[in-house]
Amino acid sequence: MKSKYILSFAAVLLIVLGGCKKYLDINTDPATPQTPNSKTLTMPLFAQMERGVQFDSRYLSNVIQFWGRNTSNYFAEVHGWLQGSDATGEIWRTNYFGLGANLGLIMDDATAKEEYNFLGLAQSLRAWSWQITTDYHGDIILKEAFEPNRYVFDYDPQPDVYAEVVRLANESIANFSRTDGKGTVAAMAPSDLIYHGDNSKWIKFNYGLLARNLNNQINKADYNPEKVIEYCDKSLASNSDNFIIPNDGTTSANANFFGPLRSNIGTFRQTNILVGLLNGTLNGPLTNPQDTIVDPRRNNMITASPDGIFRGVLPAVGDPGTTALKNIMPNPWGIPGSTNPGAGNGKYLFKDNAGFPIMTYAEIQFIKAEAAFRANQPTVAYDAYKKGILAHIEFVSNLGPAISNAKRDAYMLSASVKQSAATLTLSDIMLQKFIALWGYGFVETWSDLRKYHYNVGDSQGNNPYAGYFDFPATFYADNGGKPAQRYRPRYNSEYIWNLEALKKIGGDKPDYHTYVMWFSEPN
Repeated sequence: MKSKYILSFAAVLLIVLGGCKKYLDINTDPATPQTPNSKTLTMPLFAQMERGVQFDSRYLSNVIQFWGRNTSNYFAEVHGWLQGSDATGEIWRTNYFGLGANLGLIMDDATAKEEYNFLGLAQSLRAWSWQITTDYHGDIILKEAFEPNRYVFDYDPQPDVYAEVVRLANESIANFSRTDGKGTVAAMAPSDLIYHGDNSKWIKFNYGLLARNLNNQINKADYNPEKVIEYCDKSLASNSDNFIIPNDGTTSANANFFGPLRSNIGTFRQTNILVGLLNGTLNGPLTNPQDTIVDPRRNNMITASPDGIFRGVLPAVGDPGTTALKNIMPNPWGIPGSTNPGAGNGKYLFKDNAGFPIMTYAEIQFIKAEAAFRANQPTVAYDAYKKGILAHIEFVSNLGPAISNAKRDAYMLSASVKQSAATLTLSDIMLQKFIALWGYGFVETWSDLRKYHYNVGDSQGNNPYAGYFDFPATFYADNGGKPAQRYRPRYNSEYIWNLEALKKIGGDKPDYHTYVMWFSEPN
């Protein structure tokens, strides 16, 4: 009976107010479009990409030793996890919420309007999102992810996600290659903060995604290094092709997450492995250590303590040294201790207006070098190795202060850089890639470390990180003596609402974060 009265009242109200629709219809607003379109949806998505990676980098950076903390035994440095927290779930949130349905809306709108460049953009971002989410979390929700009226979701295995990335990237390439339809550069350029409507650069980015996807699978029987080389050759061709998300840096709302205005990285410290690589002391073994030369990128990327010595922390140790040296190690802004230098200051990628790289030419060259080395093409590997170093020197120099050609050339001719294809090793390639991705390529570097099983080596016996990568003295209590391999799905969406599905993949187990990834294991 109650529902009947409600319906009757509603009918009377419609009759009485029928002539007043233009005043009382709260579901329309002439100032706000009711049907979202590709142009209005696109720009905020880039900020979501940056946000996801940078938020979670606060923890992943400690696992991969890009940074350490100023205190000892921080949970991330001992490869642990935070129970009942969303702290490591921002990439998850980006994939399913920040990008999520918005990319679906762009795809629908672009298809209906025959704007195939917008369709290609949405497919490319979706491919990137699936790739980074599975590389970070492992098994994730794929097939049921955006089904309406669903409240629980089953997880899909990583091979399915990898295949979906390939499908989307190839479809995106096809759509950016179309010459029909109604999509134009002029219409897309204002919304495309990265490539300003340049289809050719989006195609290169997609080939970079395909290169990442396949090159993570070095332990698989069907790994094809020649195909990786092909993808790299079709990908980013110079630093002008870099995928970099811009930041205005005028207020905390539009500033780089790593800049002083946001004040998020004061307790972070440069690590021993990075300092050693940039000092030229970890590039051995060398016939004559005196032949090494300090990397010209060093002073732009990291900072000496007030006494002029460059120091780095070991995992889970905190600021090292005597009482007099405690808390004088610089933070990434270049200031001793945890002091914030103030708005507009900082250095390298850690300034308020610094853009955040999603993919760079240097990374692509190091992927090519690795694949060529594995394909027994030493000349190709050596050429890509040198191009990767030079590209990153240029990248660092462009962020200031400028690195002189003389310093660049002296470094390239020193014992810190291999001088022939015959002497090049896989360690040379991977350690230079570690330097080049420092400060932004968090998940990609973790993928490298895991596919080589940290300092254990791959299924063919290649072991590029042996003797370089430090483990903490003791792992987190739940780990059973094993390093971290994945982060758990976002707590508030999965452990609260979708626990039964998580149990099917072991997500309720205390050591789930140590389960080895599919991509890093042999078939």
